[in-house]
Amino acid sequence: MATVQASVKADHWRELFWQLVRFGLTGGAATALYAIIYWPLATYGQERWPLAQRSTWPLIANVLGYLAAMLSGYVMHSRWSFRGVGERDNLARTGGRFFIVSLVSFGMNTFFVWLLTGPLHGATWWPLVPILFVTPLVTFALNRFWVFA
Repeated sequence: MATVQASVKADHWRELFWQLVRFGLTGGAATALYAIIYWPLATYGQERWPLAQRSTWPLIANVLGYLAAMLSGYVMHSRWSFRGVGERDNLARTGGRFFIVSLVSFGMNTFFVWLLTGPLHGATWWPLVPILFVTPLVTFALNRFWVFA
């Protein structure tokens, strides 16, 4: 009996590990898409389109990059990262919850962009550090245990 329980626990942790790996790959792809959109717009947007203030461009770039990453992220996470977890019969429920988690993530990223490029006068690449290493951990936990549970 104890061997069966240990085997079930090992299977659970193995499944969770591979789910985290899939989430990392998928999230990495979505984050790369975000960075590909964010950084050039934040860095060179003012030069190409001088209508907005220089300090506004990182925030505009953040919104555009995040929208692209959020849409691609939902498709990839629901079909691959969290496959076999929970039920997918209620798209409004999972989609709505994913949107709320995305708003939390967006709020975190916006805070990092504002703080590091605004008050701290950092380079436009500075926010990418917490965006790559802090935000994904929070969103994995929320997606795993709430959105796709």
